[in-house]
Amino acid sequence: MKSTKYKVIFEPFTERHFIKSFAKKYKGAWDFTLRLLEKEFEQIDLLFLKNVAETIVDSEEIKICKTEFKIASTQQSRHGSGNRCIVALHKDTNTVCVLLVYHKNNLGDGNETAKWKQIIKENYPKYKDLL
Repeated sequence: MKSTKYKVIFEPFTERHFIKSFAKKYKGAWDFTLRLLEKEFEQIDLLFLKNVAETIVDSEEIKICKTEFKIASTQQSRHGSGNRCIVALHKDTNTVCVLLVYHKNNLGDGNETAKWKQIIKENYPKYKDLL
């Protein structure tokens, strides 16, 4: 199967927030992990084939997805790590915008999905109506 090559953008909000804590905690392993994430998102279609990406919303122009990832050089699996990304795939421009990179404990107690949706609504007005 031929995969579309997407341009990947890590949004400033996610850079300022949770990515900082990953970089501090995992140092060099995080840099490698971040490059891997970018490569994966460049061919995000393949993540859907491997059931690594889950579609949350699929509108005509934008698909919002949740993916799991592991930190390079750790023994945890993608699923067992608790690490997640929320991305917006813009179909018309072949762009993947990384909205959140977090560990499920970063969001506190309660329903994880409800919490990240609220964060997206509060910090990304253009996606508010999709969620």
